[in-house]
Amino acid sequence: MTDLKLLEHLETYLTEHRKQRFENVLSQRTKHFTVATEDVYQLHNTSAVIRSCDVFGIQEVNIVEEQNSKRIDREIAMGSQKWVDLNRYKTVHDCINDLKEKGYQIVATTPHTNDTLLHEFDVTKKSCFFFGRETEGLSKEVLDAADCYLKIPMVGFTESLNISVSAAIILQHVTTKLKQTDIDWQLTEIEKQEKRFDWIKKTIKSYDDIVNRYYNNK
Repeated sequence: MTDLKLLEHLETYLTEHRKQRFENVLSQRTKHFTVATEDVYQLHNTSAVIRSCDVFGIQEVNIVEEQNSKRIDREIAMGSQKWVDLNRYKTVHDCINDLKEKGYQIVATTPHTNDTLLHEFDVTKKSCFFFGRETEGLSKEVLDAADCYLKIPMVGFTESLNISVSAAIILQHVTTKLKQTDIDWQLTEIEKQEKRFDWIKKTIKSYDDIVNRYYNNK
């Protein structure tokens, strides 16, 4: 259970601007949508996807690392890895099962005979958008498990976009449409409180000392 008195105490160590910033960002955060990357080889692509998730209010990113396991590129992520929750999986199977248990439909972002164009996508459904490897695309396991296939309409000679660009286009579109619905897409109050704790811990250098002093003085 969240110690609200401790949370209030910790917030006295933040500037008013930072406190307001946390509130404003949290009010736009959602777990209605999430993103998964499957064995993306180029480190900057995963980092850029995380950055886009932060920009468009996606709280969780799921990273499958069956073959490619690398640290997040801090320069490209621009600190966004501090504010977005990263769930790491060693297999696609584990990732898909976990997401389905959480109530997400699996959306494969790839051209397909039964694909849905971006503007036709039903944003009311809780969804995880899967993005695949740079050259091979999504694995057969993801394609077979997908509940929906999503395609960005393109009219040029180029047949595909970089995954980080695709993610940004899709997330901007679906989050904008989502906020025009009556869906309860925001984080719960408990989730917001947990994130405030988490973000404060990542902001205050002497966090542990402050917490220890707080409980010792009670």
